[in-house]
Amino acid sequence: MTIGLSAGYDRFVQTDMDMFDEGGVVAQRRTGETRMARDDEWQIEGNAAELFERYVVPAITALWAADLVGRAAPQPGERVLDVACGTGVVARLAARTMGAGRVVGLDINAAMLSVARLQPALPAPAIEWVEASALQMPLPDRSFDLVLCQLGLQFFPDRSRALQEMLRVLVPKGRLALSVFTAIERTPIAKALVDSLDRHLGPGASTIKRSEHALYDAGELRRLVTETGFRDVTIQAVTLTIRFPSARDYVRLQLLATPQAGLLKGMDGARRDALVGTIAADIAASLGGVAADDEIASPQEVHVAVARK
Repeated sequence: MTIGLSAGYDRFVQTDMDMFDEGGVVAQRRTGETRMARDDEWQIEGNAAELFERYVVPAITALWAADLVGRAAPQPGERVLDVACGTGVVARLAARTMGAGRVVGLDINAAMLSVARLQPALPAPAIEWVEASALQMPLPDRSFDLVLCQLGLQFFPDRSRALQEMLRVLVPKGRLALSVFTAIERTPIAKALVDSLDRHLGPGASTIKRSEHALYDAGELRRLVTETGFRDVTIQAVTLTIRFPSARDYVRLQLLATPQAGLLKGMDGARRDALVGTIAADIAASLGGVAADDEIASPQEVHVAVARK
């Protein structure tokens, strides 16, 4: 399956990184042009969570959400919990699919939940947002028919404890559907990025990006889910193709709208621009020798685990 970017993401690519700081990027559009041509035509407003919702969600996570929710098939009237919901893309899609029932999104990150609450409300069901750790969910036993967790399990400090909590809140025969990224080598654009980060910023610069792929082994994932007490466990590798207008745009997304933004702290505008250009050139060369401003495509792979209580 091929994934394209939304029109909203197209507007992201003209970012002037001079305005970046710890709080995000503060700026405004400088021109009425819509073509993607000059690096100084656009700047972006918003903190990291807002940028994540605006650019990472439509470019990547919304597409994986569609795959996960499609496999889980939430039904009208069911009670659904989205663990590590972030800005709520999975919860919103589940609610839209169901039309009636109960949907709860849980995340430990208050900023992400603040953005989730600002998204347009669906006719029904209303989504409840809960700020809490996945390791200690303030939710009753046996209170959900389906638990979803998209691309979050690998980040939990105690994955077994998180899975135990998911099991606890499920009704008997309740369903679990979760996804994690596979080995970073299975997502060539990410592998090219981490190699370039370490090359130009020093060993360890890619630690955050590599952590997305920490739970890459299907056998380890199966063991965790099975030993928690889930049954009928199936794990499937799913590959989609993601596309970006250019390697430069991909680098900007990664260095502005994700936790990797800290890598730019303290850099002046000229150095940031040069770094983005250098990394973009590395990625473009790795993906087939295209120019840094040419459209790029890369497979991206996850493991999807489905199980029952």
